[in-house]
Amino acid sequence: MIIQRSRTTTQTRPGRPLAWPRKVKFGRVTVPVYRRKRADGRWQYLVGNYSNGKRRLDSFADEAAALEAAAALARRLSEREVVAAGLTNEQAAEYAAAVQALEPLGLKLLPAVHTLAEAVKIVHDLHAVISAARFYAARHHLIEPKSVSDAVAELLAVKEARGASIRYLQDLRHRLGTFAEAFRKNIGDVTTAEIQTWLDSRKLAPQSYINFRRVLHTLFEHAISRGWACDNPVAAVERTKVKDREIEIYTVKEMSRLLAAAEGDVLPCIALGAFAGLRSAEILRLEWADIDLQSRCIVVGARQSKTATRRVVPIQENLLAWLAPYSGRQGKVWPRNEREFYKALERTAAAAGVRWKPNGLRHSYASFQFAITGDAGRVAGELGNSVAVVHRHYRELVKPPEAAQWFAIRPQAPSNVVSIASR
Repeated sequence: MIIQRSRTTTQTRPGRPLAWPRKVKFGRVTVPVYRRKRADGRWQYLVGNYSNGKRRLDSFADEAAALEAAAALARRLSEREVVAAGLTNEQAAEYAAAVQALEPLGLKLLPAVHTLAEAVKIVHDLHAVISAARFYAARHHLIEPKSVSDAVAELLAVKEARGASIRYLQDLRHRLGTFAEAFRKNIGDVTTAEIQTWLDSRKLAPQSYINFRRVLHTLFEHAISRGWACDNPVAAVERTKVKDREIEIYTVKEMSRLLAAAEGDVLPCIALGAFAGLRSAEILRLEWADIDLQSRCIVVGARQSKTATRRVVPIQENLLAWLAPYSGRQGKVWPRNEREFYKALERTAAAAGVRWKPNGLRHSYASFQFAITGDAGRVAGELGNSVAVVHRHYRELVKPPEAAQWFAIRPQAPSNVVSIASR
């Protein structure tokens, strides 16, 4: 068999069948074509391709297609030789300089040029190739590989060692554990698109979405500081807003009934929430040593506070009366666990015939205190919130006369009977 197009030929001896490998020639260039039998018994045709400076075999199922490809390759390589022979002195100098630049890297000119050409096809800009290379180096060479699960474990260990609250650690453990289960890869390889897709797939309520986004942002900031990631992909994850819920507060009548129904250790807890505005989590961490009845102040330390900042809350006249019977106590104000705390509050509300309102004690204190003082800065300082939050949530919810009644709720003998008339 002889193929002849222009000066392309397949070499063989006259009068003999074409032998394998066949050689397709164009000018001074020869391209070999091989034939091999596959495992299924069919023939496979391989074209020896040296166009990139390294040998590779291009596979074809059809003999004619293989010979056609070999002829085209031979023609292209021959034309390249013609061009090389006609190089000007300047072009030859450029070639020599390119070879010298690549020599310390152990690279050949032709493979390097082909690689650069492919890179430019991807980024569509020669100068952008360097930026892309730097980005790749930062992600894959300058950071320490660390799996998401290991990063989560180390973050939890750090937070625990620094005295984070049990509730905060539980929240981190739940949310980040779920994330680590879904992302079994190095934390430095996680992308914004992957996180966004994962969050969207969970169909979270707005507040839950915000909470997940917050803890993930914390995780990746931790990873950056440890050299496990070069950037924080959560920063570009879509944000969402939650409509402010209607603030629910207790009436004077409801609070009187709650305190009347309260027994044992739960009574001072309710009083601290209603007349000092402490959060439930802060009450759970509070110790009797933090309550100075003589100086009439409560010290909410950084470890007790949600915002990890120390604040001092004044003890109102009526709160002093509610806490006086507990003077001299030691240890935790609530001596049992968190679960029993919330169960005790619910039992007390049921016994009082009052619907339990989440954060109702704190909201009530903030609303009545703002109404009676008119000082948003003072109330914000007592709550550990911002002035903006106080204005947004607690302004003009109640009138000053109602506030005066609220802070007039006092115990009688026995200590869980209130003196104010229900309205």
